[in-house]
Amino acid sequence: MPEQSIQVQERPPAARLIRLSEVQSRVGLGRSTIYRWMSEDRFPKPYQLGGHAVAWLEREIDEWIAQRIDPRA
Repeated sequence: MPEQSIQVQERPPAARLIRLSEVQSRVGLGRSTIYRWMSEDRFPKPYQLGGHAVAWLEREIDEWIAQRIDPRA
């Protein structure tokens, strides 16, 4: 009987969107500072969800935090 090989495909982690209140909590910055730094290209920009609702990719915020912890990254 021939041996069957089973290939398991790993799925990338699901992208999670987080709203402003969670972003503020994670980074320790206020709304005004976040938006000012976004306009200065110092902070990730959010994605439009519809209307006036926006959210950030959790991964992008985590990467931004990691860069602040280790500025050489």
